[in-house]
Amino acid sequence: MTQLEIMGANAKNASVFLRTAGSKKDDALLAIAKALREHSDEIIKANEIDIENGKNAGLTESLLDRLRLTPERINGMAEGVEQVAALADPIGNVLEGRTLKNGLNIEKVRVPMGVIGIIFEARPNVTSDAAALCLKAGSAVILRGGKEAINSNLAVSEIMRNAVESVGFPKDCIALVKDTSRKSATELMQLSDYLDVLIPRGGAGLIRSVVENAKVPVIETGVGNCHIYVDESADVQMAANIIFNAKTSRPSVCNAIETILVHKNIAQKALPEIKKLLDTKNVEIRGCETTRKILGDSVIPATEEDYAKEFLDYILAVKVVDSLDDAIDHIAKYSTGHSESIITNDYNNANKFTACVDSAAVYVNASTRFTDGGEFGLGAEIGISTQKLHARGPMGLNELTSCKFIIRGNGQIR
Repeated sequence: MTQLEIMGANAKNASVFLRTAGSKKDDALLAIAKALREHSDEIIKANEIDIENGKNAGLTESLLDRLRLTPERINGMAEGVEQVAALADPIGNVLEGRTLKNGLNIEKVRVPMGVIGIIFEARPNVTSDAAALCLKAGSAVILRGGKEAINSNLAVSEIMRNAVESVGFPKDCIALVKDTSRKSATELMQLSDYLDVLIPRGGAGLIRSVVENAKVPVIETGVGNCHIYVDESADVQMAANIIFNAKTSRPSVCNAIETILVHKNIAQKALPEIKKLLDTKNVEIRGCETTRKILGDSVIPATEEDYAKEFLDYILAVKVVDSLDDAIDHIAKYSTGHSESIITNDYNNANKFTACVDSAAVYVNASTRFTDGGEFGLGAEIGISTQKLHARGPMGLNELTSCKFIIRGNGQIR
């Protein structure tokens, strides 16, 4: 057996323990949260190595921000684990039930997936988020992070493994693949004897690679080419504030916007106000010809590629459109199905936008930055699903479970 196969077999055994762990799972989660805080200095020391390596490798500041851990962020990781512990346990919930004419009682019950694999990139907080949600959902987890965060991930995962062991759980409820080569990623994608589902969290390249190469069932998560459409009836100041938040509060995440569409009847009034706020963060604007006529030569001419790109940086594509229908058509062509928003005071336009835009989260007069498991009240999320089968949008506990039918009889035969 390879090292990864051994890890898979150990996780499979640990998953059997988790099926009946019940409320003890919360003890394990609280132990993890406590350990993360107690070992904060150790985690930061490991993270500093990753940050230095990232700088030497030429990572952008936005990617370094995704990678960076601080005492505040580690405390946030611990709080996320505690929030998961406080959530209701989905395992054993009866989803539906009925009694047949022959007396058989049938219940559809929520059960654990078993072993969940997560492949992710340079965000070490995913290590604790993913482990906490999988554990609460009754599944073992095998984590495979990118090379950029390997030292941080090793520190966090070992702290969590020791924490669950301290309350009587198998260490192998949580495992981390230490080999960050492409070979280990490919092997994990094909570990069908041990993994029940594989979830990629990262950029378009990672997700495409997993979807194309995996033999394990995959839940495809969120590349975020997100849009905001400013309708002709919009409150201009509201639009500017929402766009500023959605682009600049954390540009390196998947729910940040990459393109704004502005109705031609409000563009002359709205675009200067929007730019005024964006200039405070030195956001680079790439715009259509009409946008450049309104805002001047500081706007870079937008290309077709710009409208299709997830910048993950202080860059924003802008297009002036003739109508709501044009905005909806643009989104249908370029969106990755993550999050879109309309800023409008027209009730009918709001309803048309929410009905016609086919994304996992569609907003009216609010920032796309709310597409998040914690913000939606789900606890720390495992990712944003942009597909339609099994799970869509922020994936919390329920989306990490399966179901089975339990049938009780008293001697019935067919």
